[in-house]
Amino acid sequence: MAPQLSAKVIDLCPTCTHSELSIALNHAHNKDTILITGGSYECKKLEIAKSITIIGRQRPHIVSADGDEIFVVTADSVRIIGLFLSGVVTNYLKENAAIRIRRSKHFELIGNTIQDCFFGIYLEHAKQGILRNNSIEGAATTELESGNAIHAWYCDSLIVEENYVSKHRDGIYLEFVNNSLIAKNTSKANTRYGLHFMFSNDDKYLENTFTDNGVGVAVMFSSRIQMTYNEFSFNWGRSAYGLLLKEMNDANIAHNSFYQNTIGIFVEGSNRINYTENTFSRNGWAIKFSGGCSANEITRNNFVQNSLDLIVGSSISDNRFHHNFWSSYTGYDLDKDQIGDVPHYPVKLFSYVLDQVPEAIVLMRSLFVDILNFAEKVSPIFTPKEVLDPTPLMNRLP
Repeated sequence: MAPQLSAKVIDLCPTCTHSELSIALNHAHNKDTILITGGSYECKKLEIAKSITIIGRQRPHIVSADGDEIFVVTADSVRIIGLFLSGVVTNYLKENAAIRIRRSKHFELIGNTIQDCFFGIYLEHAKQGILRNNSIEGAATTELESGNAIHAWYCDSLIVEENYVSKHRDGIYLEFVNNSLIAKNTSKANTRYGLHFMFSNDDKYLENTFTDNGVGVAVMFSSRIQMTYNEFSFNWGRSAYGLLLKEMNDANIAHNSFYQNTIGIFVEGSNRINYTENTFSRNGWAIKFSGGCSANEITRNNFVQNSLDLIVGSSISDNRFHHNFWSSYTGYDLDKDQIGDVPHYPVKLFSYVLDQVPEAIVLMRSLFVDILNFAEKVSPIFTPKEVLDPTPLMNRLP
């Protein structure tokens, strides 16, 4: 057979020569484009083993005919743009997804809508791909019945940006994913984590919004992470937090907003992290340090109207707090240099009481608690004297 001389466009529509996606795929060659116009198309699982582009015009609806996966991509340089995908049902034996990328690179998934599918986009051993401006919404009410909106496993050099993910188990799940950018995504109302990543290094998370998720955001067993200009908000519950850091090292967490979470940041076994210019506002606890945390720098942050600013589970004397603004600070500034003349001790005795006896919340803001905290401040016995900000700011940082 003579080699193909140029790429071609294959039109697919209800009245076109090609009206079935499987037939159009069979006729396509590398670098061809399948242009799907409007309509609704049922299909069984389709493997894309050619470097082609599939573009939807007028939002064509692709429905799984048997509840199985829709696209399984095994070729490099595949682009899927502007499709509406649905019909992938929950399967407790297989992690079926609307789009699966398997051992491929240089792929692009742009502007797709995925609705009520078990998993939305599933990447495995993929690299150098782009997921941009996709909307992935499920109908999950419990963790067991739902998969993840975006799931990546053993991937490298991904760009995941400007996506909306909602009502899945985890909005974005990354495991063994390195050198990737996660930016400007909105992850909302997922039953477990808005973002969940483990064993993933050298990644950047910029300008994302994680709100109203069941547990919040979890970062585990990872290193050299940049998390900047993100919003963590409205994550409420006994075991909920804006951000969980577990066994994370050498990271930069800066310019983030933690607003109305049970715990803004829960830190366990994480070292050499810079927390800079974040705002913790109206949380239950702003930061909760558990054991095994050392060489962390907490500087130039705003702590504003949190019920409790800080609790530490063990000695963290080699962690430095300085030049933070604390709305609970009651000191003075006689020399008018905008820095308090006396140190601020952010750990209150009542924070330990509340941590051990959650029912004590009914005493919050009572005269009894004020007296308890004042007595401990005058003659500290339980709260660590070495945990202090020697240079508290008098005014909130912009």
